[in-house]
Amino acid sequence: MIYWGTGETTILCSNFIPKQSILEAVLTLGTVLYYCIMKILLTGVTGYIGKRLLPVLIEKGHEVICCVREKNRLTIHEKLLSKVKILEIDFLKSLQLNSLPTNFDVAYYLIHSMTTSTEKFDQLESKTAESFKTFMEASSVKQVVYLSGITNEDVLSKHLASRKKVEDILVSEKYSLTVLKAGIVVGSGSASFEIIRDIVEKLPVMIAPKWILTKTQPIAIRDVIKYLAGIVLNKETYNRSFDIGGPEILTYKEMMLQYAKVRKLKRKIWVVPLMSPRISSYWLFFITSVSFKLAANLVNSMKMEIIARDQKLEELLQANPLTYEQALKFAFQKIKQNLVLSSWKDSMISSNLGLSLSDFIEVPQFGCYKNIKKIAIENPGRVLTNIWSIGGERGYYYANWLWKARGSFDQLLGGVGVRRGRTLPSEIHTGDSLDFWRVLYASREKKRLLLFAEMKLPGEAWLEFKIDDKNILHQTATFRPKGIWGRLYWIVTSPFHYFIFNGMIRNIANS
Repeated sequence: MIYWGTGETTILCSNFIPKQSILEAVLTLGTVLYYCIMKILLTGVTGYIGKRLLPVLIEKGHEVICCVREKNRLTIHEKLLSKVKILEIDFLKSLQLNSLPTNFDVAYYLIHSMTTSTEKFDQLESKTAESFKTFMEASSVKQVVYLSGITNEDVLSKHLASRKKVEDILVSEKYSLTVLKAGIVVGSGSASFEIIRDIVEKLPVMIAPKWILTKTQPIAIRDVIKYLAGIVLNKETYNRSFDIGGPEILTYKEMMLQYAKVRKLKRKIWVVPLMSPRISSYWLFFITSVSFKLAANLVNSMKMEIIARDQKLEELLQANPLTYEQALKFAFQKIKQNLVLSSWKDSMISSNLGLSLSDFIEVPQFGCYKNIKKIAIENPGRVLTNIWSIGGERGYYYANWLWKARGSFDQLLGGVGVRRGRTLPSEIHTGDSLDFWRVLYASREKKRLLLFAEMKLPGEAWLEFKIDDKNILHQTATFRPKGIWGRLYWIVTSPFHYFIFNGMIRNIANS
């Protein structure tokens, strides 16, 4: 292969294609199809955005260097880990530039310190940005991409003012800076999404602070990743700042009510003007799963309108961003939404990544009740056979009469009950029905079975069996409640869970 090109673009051409043919194609068609491999430095890879951006960059064929403060904090899949290089840097400390690599095409700056402090996070962010800029100016980087917040108001919160200051710090004559400014990012696992979910799921009636009437422009995480990946070495984005948002402007109250609609929950919200920022912070802290530091910083920003000034990047990249309701539905799908996936039903996600479906199926972590059991086993093959025989005539290895009673009750409610049984006595395949379960994933090779409940429930339920490399059988029952009735359901049935799930794993392991 030969590399041919100048400046920002290198065209990778087969050595048997004459340059003259390429030139003629350019002159005739005014364009050329090329495959451009770039060396990319990715910071913030342990964070929400970075973790989702990483597999997309790898899928595009780029060479990615993950820049982390501590290597042991980088918890990505081993197959992704094998395709990246790790660079350990703490930007709050003095850098030894002569010992650092300098050959980069693009660098993503996705570092923030909002969760670490309520008082000094802006100082930490400025210091980190200055250190990062020094590193970049000593490298060959052509473009730095920074994800910031929308800062169109005259008076900014401490959080948004800090983001704006970081943007000013990163400006340099040595490289081109592209800034994307987002508001509320909607995706399973994002702080804003989890806050809204916690509030709406827990409170059928709520007395809320006045800031929930503030207008904002939410954007789906899928669209944020598309924009971040789409601007790489795009000259039209050099030394420019772009606001990015979804197609709707909504208040936080409207977002909560739309969430309730998607989840088919009835919610009443009354707004009172009496809650101070500190009281509002405690309100978020006690109702939701966020830390007080994050709650305090978020409340200060939630009092301000965060609306995109224009949609220039949407036009430039010919994007069609998702609505808030669409983003919510994606966030609640049972399969982790990652742009690497073309379809959750595909057995192979990518020939480049070599990742399979099981690498991306994830049971929800937030707002869920779990019953987790584990036990050491001596014969994994026999235990797998037991797992693969579950349900149907074999039953559930403990208190089968309770399982049958639950199936009969489900039928009374109009559900499927246990009448579907199973197709084969000892074989299970992804997509099969199994009593009142649907098989989301079944792999003897990976020693994993994941079931999703299709019975009538005030929520959603998963049952997973997995044998690890140390011959430990893990059995996890997960329930994501839907409103107050879902929480009451779990509380009422919890005493039965103790005996049923203990007996189940014990008999699967020993029978």
